[in-house]
Parts: sequence; C-alpha cells; structure tokens
Amino acid sequence: MRLKTTLDQWLTLSEVDKAGSIQAAATVLNKSHTTLIYAIKKLEDQLGVSLVKIKGRRAVLSEDGKSLLRRAQSMIDQAQALEEISSQLTQGMESELVIAIDHLCDRQWLYGPLAGFLAQNSTTSIKIVETSLSKTTSMVEEQQADISIINFPITNHPCESFGTVSMLPVVIKGHPLAGKAEPCLADLTVNRQIVIRDLGVEDNIDVGWLKSSQRITVDNFDHAWQAVKQGLGYCRLPKHIVEQNKDCDIVVLNVEYSNCYHVPLHLTLPKGAKTGSAAKGLYYLLLASVDER
Repeated sequence: MRLKTTLDQWLTLSEVDKAGSIQAAATVLNKSHTTLIYAIKKLEDQLGVSLVKIKGRRAVLSEDGKSLLRRAQSMIDQAQALEEISSQLTQGMESELVIAIDHLCDRQWLYGPLAGFLAQNSTTSIKIVETSLSKTTSMVEEQQADISIINFPITNHPCESFGTVSMLPVVIKGHPLAGKAEPCLADLTVNRQIVIRDLGVEDNIDVGWLKSSQRITVDNFDHAWQAVKQGLGYCRLPKHIVEQNKDCDIVVLNVEYSNCYHVPLHLTLPKGAKTGSAAKGLYYLLLASVDER
C-alpha cells in the first residue's frame, strides 16, 4: 500500500502546532511562509480534511488537524528514535548487555546508575543475572557477562572495589535463639539454619558456618527472608536487606565470636579488551556511584 502522505508533512504540521501559527513555524523551520502554506494545503488535499483555521490574524490547527496530529505524533517520535538508535549503533553501541550481580549486592547500587545509563541510551537492552558462589566465578571466567559484580577477585581478571556488605545473623521474635542474650555456636548447632544455594551448575561450593543439624536451602535472600519471617530458622542476611525491610519482628542476634562479618564486592569486566563502549560507559557510572552513597 502506497501512503498518500509523508513524514515530512506531518513534521511540518507538528511544528505549526508547537509554534502556534504558520508564520512562527516558518521562522523555526527557516522556511518561507508561502512554502509552509503550500505544504499544508497539499496535505489537506491529500487527506480531504481541513487542517488549519484562521484565529484572529493567525492560521492555527483546526480541531481535525489537532486530532490527526495526536495520532501522527507516535509515528514522529518513533522516526526520531530510529535516527537516535542508528546514531548509537554507528558508534558501536551493543544491542544487549549482560550484567551479573552477586546476590550479596544491594540492588540499589546497580539500579541507580543503570537509570542514568538508560536515560542516555535507547539502543541497548539489559539482561540482569543474579549469581552466587561458583556461578559468580563462572560467569566471569567463561565471559558470559559484560559487567560482573563479584565478591572476591577472580584470578587474571582485574577488578575495582564496589563496596562492602555486612552479614547479620537474624531470627523472628519468639524463636528460641531470640531469647538468648549471647547465643554460642553450640546453640546454633541445635537450631534449624536457612542457607542460600550455590547457583552454579557444577562444582557447587559451601561458604560460612554450616554446622546446624538441619537446614533449609533456598535460591536467594528474598526466599530466606520469608523463611525467617515464618519462624523456620535463623539465617545470616545482608545488613541492607534487614534495614530496608524495617521489620520490628526481626531480631539481630549477638552470636558469641560470630556477631557480624563483612564481604567485599568488586566490579570487573569479564571480556577484558573485547568490552564494548556501552559496557564501559555503564561500568564507569557504577564506579562513580561508589563515592555518592
């Protein structure tokens, strides 16, 4: 099907609407008043609709003209977006970035800078993969991610400090451990422990104190939080999760010799020299955000 109208004609009509008159639009477009009148008259003839009317001494859009322009605006916006995307693709922007984020990381540390990145980039889609333990390592070693937020540095992969996460032992009020002023490791042994599963496919590893006689293993800290809330056991949770939930029914334990420990987080570019410009741009935004927290 051949269209009767062109995008340029609708752009002209849009400028008339924004400027408030044909004369004002002619100034903005650096065209003569006569040229714009002719262009709009031709569009009216093609559509069979009157698009402008005289208001005072000005020629402005009619109600039909405004109605049609509202429907054409999405087409104009899409055309402008296509040109912007084409420009970004010309500059070598990746069509998709894979970001691997270790489950210990506060997600706000990622999503804040990511919002700024996306405000300047309408080309690149983002895929976020949560990792833990061996999967955190494999995503980097196998170059499955463009940017990785990892815990400890990985051999032969340079990294930068991204923050530190404090791990707190918690239970729900009413749990047997909540009533002890300073529970010892022997007390933990006889109580059910909630632990996070290694999300890696192979070579699963365990980290931390895991000597409780009974465990509940879950995929992430969201599940662990719900399990603690149901009184199913005790768990070590990142301090930021405890603080963000602000739940007065959760008790932070003062465990003898094991009250709190810290896990450092780092940023790395798994693909090294093959890292694209979009990934590098987001990487530097993430690094800059560290000083703003």
